[in-house]
This record gives sequence, structure tokens and C-alpha cells, in this order.
Amino acid sequence: MPNIKYVFKRALNMDYKTMLNKINSIHKKTGKSRISIFNDMRKCALNYGAGYMDYDLFEMYNLTDEERDTYITRGRNNDLIKKYNNPEYNHIFRNKTEFNTLFKDFIKRDFIDVNTSSKGDVLAFLKKHSTFMAKPVVGTCGKGIEKINIKDYKSLDEIYDYLTNEGMNYELEEVIKQDKRVASIYPDSINTVRIVTIVDDEGTPHIICAYFRIGNGKYVDNFNSGGMVAPVNEETGEVIDKAIDKQKNLYDRHPKTNASIKGFQFPDWDKALALVKEACKIVPEMRYIGWDVCFSTKGPILVEGNEYPGHDIYQLPEHTHNKVGIWPKFTKAFKK
Repeated sequence: MPNIKYVFKRALNMDYKTMLNKINSIHKKTGKSRISIFNDMRKCALNYGAGYMDYDLFEMYNLTDEERDTYITRGRNNDLIKKYNNPEYNHIFRNKTEFNTLFKDFIKRDFIDVNTSSKGDVLAFLKKHSTFMAKPVVGTCGKGIEKINIKDYKSLDEIYDYLTNEGMNYELEEVIKQDKRVASIYPDSINTVRIVTIVDDEGTPHIICAYFRIGNGKYVDNFNSGGMVAPVNEETGEVIDKAIDKQKNLYDRHPKTNASIKGFQFPDWDKALALVKEACKIVPEMRYIGWDVCFSTKGPILVEGNEYPGHDIYQLPEHTHNKVGIWPKFTKAFKK
């Protein structure tokens, strides 16, 4: 049973216009009456912590109660975050400079915070790296990230002036050299694997699930920025299904490179699992994290950690062919 306070809080802040649009859309697809859909939504909210977005996305109207209970919903996800993550440490994962500084042995690349560094140090970084990534120090979903080549500017001073414009707050990073096997899928972005971990009460980290995030036309792999995702067997590192984008297009092969996606085997998967398990020890107050892992020429490295792991892309209907979500993987870890 989800947190009742959370359910009522969501009810008070709900976008009822959007909810009604979802009800009308489901009514057209299924022929079920609007009132029965609304009542079923309310039942799923109370029993499983599923809002109307979860209800629609996971197509809960086509699931039995037993099947519905296998999904991690927004309510359940929030309960896990509240239980396992101390919010006083959120800033470490939300601030790229703080994260990279603390996890420097896991990221294995140069970085510098423009606003907290001297001009001389920033220029030294630019001289060393002719191409680099400029990332907002605080940001999500790949928004605001730029790939900058110094050849596109008249001078290093011009780049520095751009990076220090009023309102800008950039962290610069060395461009990661991606393993050629992973780059063959799509070479214009760093294609990462989101590996979700949870640390039990005994301090043992558990791998819950893994998802391949692939770029598609941009130099970021984020699902909400045009990328696509495909499920990975968290034990073997094999991609086990087609990729899907936000428009629900399915891909056996990448549309830009024609490279096969399903069946792809990540190199050094055991090292990637060992990497995130070791990373779990760095901030023991944060026990439920989504790690973005890149397979570089140096081996698996961290790109970032997410203190608020999403719950939706791991359970899309196009990938849950047996209508079973990933909640049982969490409960299995709890029992251990």
C-alpha cells in the first residue's frame, strides 16, 4: 500500500485537465466508459501509487490486479527515495562539479568549473582540450549541454567570454573516448547504460535493472532529448529487446548507422557492475541511485549519478511483453 499522504498530496496538485484528456484517450482506445476508467485510475492510485500518467503509460487498463502489482509506480518510487536517500546529500548528485570531484576516481576525465576557477586555469584547460563538453553545473535531461570546438572561435579569450556570460554557469569536461564497439551503434553521442542500484540494510548493493540509452541525431543520449532506450539483461550485459524513442517508434537497427541493437553485448560488463557497486560506498547516505555508465577506451566509467532514478522507461509496454514490471526485482533485494 503506497503512502496515503503522498496520494492525497498528488490529488490536491493534480492537473485534472490532463487527466481528463488521458481518460478520453483511453476511452477511445478501449471503449470502456469514462467513469469506469476514472474509478479504475483511483483504485490504482490507492493500491499501487499509480497516477493517471502511470496508468496510461503502463496501459494498466489492460492489466490484471496481479500484473499491476509488479510495476514500480511514481508513488512507490517516491517512497523508495524517501526511505533510502537522505535529502541533505542530494546536492552532490545535482551539482556536476561536486559529483565529479567526489567521484573523480570513477569518472577518469579532466573537468573544471568555470565560475569557481581562475581565468588562467580555464584557459589552460582549453589549451589542453581542443574539443570539450560544456555542461550547466546544475541541469537534467541533457538540456543546455554543448560540444565546443575551439576552431569555431577566433581565440581562447572569445571562448572564455562566451562561457562566462552573465547567467552562465558551466562545468567543462574532457570529451570521453567511447569504446569502438559501443560507438558503432551511434558514434555522435556517448551512449550510456543506466544501472539502477539499491543498498540493503546490511550495506550490500544490489543491481536492480539496466537500460541502454542511445543517441539519435544529437550528441546526448537522453530519452527526453531525442534519444532512445533498450532494456539490458543486468546479469549478462546483453541488450534483450528493440530500442524505443519517446514517440514509441521501435528500432531493431539504429536509423542512422543501421547497427543492430537487440543482441548487442557490452564489453567488460562485470567491470561495469563492480564499478557501480563500489560507487555505492562513496555516499552511504544515498542508497538508491541510477548510475549512467559509459564504456570508454579506459573501460567502464561513470558519467553521472541520479539521486532521483526514474521509474517509467524501465517498464514500457513495448518491452514488458509478459506484462510484468520490475517491482519484483526490488522486493527480491529487500528480502536479501
